[in-house]
Amino acid sequence: MKHLFYLILVTLILSGCADNGDKNKNEESGGSNAPRNISTRDYSITKDNSYADLFLDSASLADFIARHQVADSLANRMLSFYNARNYQYAWFTSDGFTEEAQGFWNLLEHYLTYTGDTTLANKTLEKRMNRLLADSFTVNASDKNMRQTELQLTHTLLKYAAKKFEKGYVKRKELERFVPFKKADPIQLADSLLSKKHKDNKYFEDINANYKSLKEQLQKYFDLNKRGTLPAIPVEAKSLKKGKSSPHVPLIKQYLQMTGDLAGNDTSDVFNDNLAEGISHIQERFGFKGTGTLSKELIAEMNVPLRNRIEQILINMGRMRWMPSQPNGTLIIINIPEFILHLFENGKKEFDMNVVVGKDGHSTTQFTGTLNQVVFAPYWNIPPRIVTNEILPEIEKNKNYLTENEMEDQGDKDGDGIPDIRQLPGDKNALGKVKFLFPNSFDIYLHDTPAKSLFNQSKRAFSHGCIRLADAQKMAEYLLRNDPDWDVTKITEAMNAKEQKVVRLKDKAEVFITYYTAWVDDEGRLNFREDVYGHDKKITRMLFQ
Repeated sequence: MKHLFYLILVTLILSGCADNGDKNKNEESGGSNAPRNISTRDYSITKDNSYADLFLDSASLADFIARHQVADSLANRMLSFYNARNYQYAWFTSDGFTEEAQGFWNLLEHYLTYTGDTTLANKTLEKRMNRLLADSFTVNASDKNMRQTELQLTHTLLKYAAKKFEKGYVKRKELERFVPFKKADPIQLADSLLSKKHKDNKYFEDINANYKSLKEQLQKYFDLNKRGTLPAIPVEAKSLKKGKSSPHVPLIKQYLQMTGDLAGNDTSDVFNDNLAEGISHIQERFGFKGTGTLSKELIAEMNVPLRNRIEQILINMGRMRWMPSQPNGTLIIINIPEFILHLFENGKKEFDMNVVVGKDGHSTTQFTGTLNQVVFAPYWNIPPRIVTNEILPEIEKNKNYLTENEMEDQGDKDGDGIPDIRQLPGDKNALGKVKFLFPNSFDIYLHDTPAKSLFNQSKRAFSHGCIRLADAQKMAEYLLRNDPDWDVTKITEAMNAKEQKVVRLKDKAEVFITYYTAWVDDEGRLNFREDVYGHDKKITRMLFQ
């Protein structure tokens, strides 16, 4: 029977794989005669309005299903998935991975590591993904390897969803939309998300609290947009002082009342204490210090159109689909645009910590890993790119540069013409007094730093890609808190030693490096942040009309 199913399925697909404009849907898989659980093929999706710019030949799917002997129900799901997107790639564009590919792979890696479930493991796919993620690349639709990787990722997603999501909470058509497939008007997209009702009253947000919180804020901004727009705040308002009157003040109060940052309905033109409190509230939501006074930067953020904010919320709801449920144990989440590390234990927030992330051109990558080592008094093995671009020019100007900065030249061990230079443990070491390793192909880790003043700035993108911690000793003490061999005294001594010491953790921690420019914090406040690496800008071009 199974071989008969494959034969029928392949015939169905091939009957419609002449992707040259033949629109006889009754003869196509997914047409009106298709099984009820297979989406109709959406011919309205073209290269002009598609999310990604690459398309599959539908015969490739038929071949994949037959060669891998995909189970009947899963084969139907794959067929439905690609019908819904008119055989558009889900995981690649011509410029490389879609953001959803990175999000899903991080989620899967976390699942495999945390659960120990090997049924979804695919060593071949894992090697290829790790190699691709570590570098930039381009994709051609005719590349068979990329096409196979595309189909393997979809196959894995559908198996993951069947195993991980409780039945009913992620409907088939909703899962197909986890990866966008068509440019849309953001207001219409928001309306469809908010108005959709399910007969069984089961919704994805019921199993993803962060997504749910952001969806509630989407409703609020959608309603604001229906009523019109927020008042425009003139830049001259930045000079307003508490206790003074101005015709700009009622506008500011109206704005803050509409966004929920100011209680009551005060319309007076006096800059009073309540207004200062409301300004502090919105400053904190936008990542500024809560001073209670307006600035040019804050006014610029307040004047971002509602439509743009709705787009921003939608983009970040998409990212939150790929966040794992909170596991038992230690989970570290580092949100790049927020410049904050959040540490959870068994789902409970233990502390937040300011961090410095990679500057533009040295972007910190989004990925997941398992923190399993603490290295006290570390050497800094300086990456070849930094040696070439920064260290060697300094040596040319100053022959004593290495000695003055407590560095040593170890020769050209790799034979690549670039000297291997490392910095010795000590007060000048760029990694500070301790680093925390979670093995990954990006060579990114957490570490201390002697440059403490940078943590006082509101925007902290200054590093070469690794993540600097404001209080590295606090992190070391927390991670080693259950190890009787490491009390506070021993940790302090090891950090200030001249010899490197590697400690393997008995209780490992999961690390998620994320990129949220909109989210709801512990106090229920909607936060917005600057798109520091331009990821939102790229998604906006792909997703919205």
